[in-house]
Amino acid sequence: MLGGVTSDKIILHIDFDSFFASVEQQYNPSLRGKPLGVTATNGRTCIIAASREAKNYGIKTGSRTFEAFKLCPKLQLVSADFVKYWEISKKFIQICNYYSPYIEVFSIDELFMNVTHSVHLFIDVQTMVDQIKETIKKEIGEYITVSVGISHNKLLAKLASGLKKPNGVMEITSHNIDTVYASAHLTDICGIGERIKRRLNMMGIFTLMPLRRVPLPYLTAEFGPAEAAFLHNVAFGIDDTPLSCYAQEPEVKSVGRNYCLPKNEHNRMIIFQNLYELCEEVAIKLRRLGKKAKTIGLYIGGSETIHGQRTFSYYFDTGKELFHACSVFWNQHFLENDTDYVRQMSIWASHLHDVQTVPDFLFDVGKRNDRLWKTVDAINEKFGDHTIRNGFLLYADKLTTVPNGYMADKYERMKLTQLFPDRQ
Repeated sequence: MLGGVTSDKIILHIDFDSFFASVEQQYNPSLRGKPLGVTATNGRTCIIAASREAKNYGIKTGSRTFEAFKLCPKLQLVSADFVKYWEISKKFIQICNYYSPYIEVFSIDELFMNVTHSVHLFIDVQTMVDQIKETIKKEIGEYITVSVGISHNKLLAKLASGLKKPNGVMEITSHNIDTVYASAHLTDICGIGERIKRRLNMMGIFTLMPLRRVPLPYLTAEFGPAEAAFLHNVAFGIDDTPLSCYAQEPEVKSVGRNYCLPKNEHNRMIIFQNLYELCEEVAIKLRRLGKKAKTIGLYIGGSETIHGQRTFSYYFDTGKELFHACSVFWNQHFLENDTDYVRQMSIWASHLHDVQTVPDFLFDVGKRNDRLWKTVDAINEKFGDHTIRNGFLLYADKLTTVPNGYMADKYERMKLTQLFPDRQ
């Protein structure tokens, strides 16, 4: 029986098991019980998610497909569908909202819940968790499961959910934390990656328990004050960060879009079309958020690297303006050789202001443009993305904006606040 949390707070971390792959298997029964790899929509060279069956062969997230096929020749591949995953995620949030209004959406497939003040309505934590799992099975699908971690803070709740996968439930209390820490891997902690792990290993620290014996000044000398404070708190299971409730409108400081081309691209026209399309997507996000930007940032990765940002004297929210701003970063000699190529590009806009607070353009041209883009956006909203697009993109690929796995898109986060307006 669960329910032995000694702190006043009761925090749940609920994490889908092999989410993307499980959703594909739920929608397509012929994929069930078979090793499955989910790849990026625009390419099939990297596996972004693996089914439970694929994981049994040693296939992990981030595996290259040619390596995965060596491990499992019968592996099947499907392209990711983030729109579908986001719809499932919203159903998941709605289910959890019944059990507590205090929910933090951590990513598209996991969330935190503070059930301190609602658990008594469901007898105890075990009963609540059982009901959540059963509701997910009925309303989302029997092939989609979650693992649940329970503790008195977010750090330990997330650790617990990862230790009992798949479809497990685990609780970390003051009574069993030492036992858990003695066997848990350093990288089981959210925030400790391979780089930090290697540096800790060099200090003779291979599990979480020995971390307690390292004085804070030693950690500070090695990692700096911020990372040292984090590791020191991890050692003792301390975490006082509050939940960021999804019903609270997020503060938007920047808007961006990343894209990795399917292959090393040498064609200058295709590169510029993709860049223009990213500018259009960022502009759409700005207009949806009612913002205009003054600063533009760009990263181009390939045979050469271009990166930087620039602040302008005017505000912009159209793809044409963003694309023109990006042109200041291009080296005139870049891509003149046949061997030059681009593989990845990122664009972001910051220094944002509400449209209502942006100064008017001379002769009111800005307002006329605003009305034009409102009309274009309304048409695209009604009939689908790219119904109206710039002529330069007429024969270019359509890079539709979709939610990403980390829910970094502030517009999608903003839409969460509309699921339950009474929670705001």
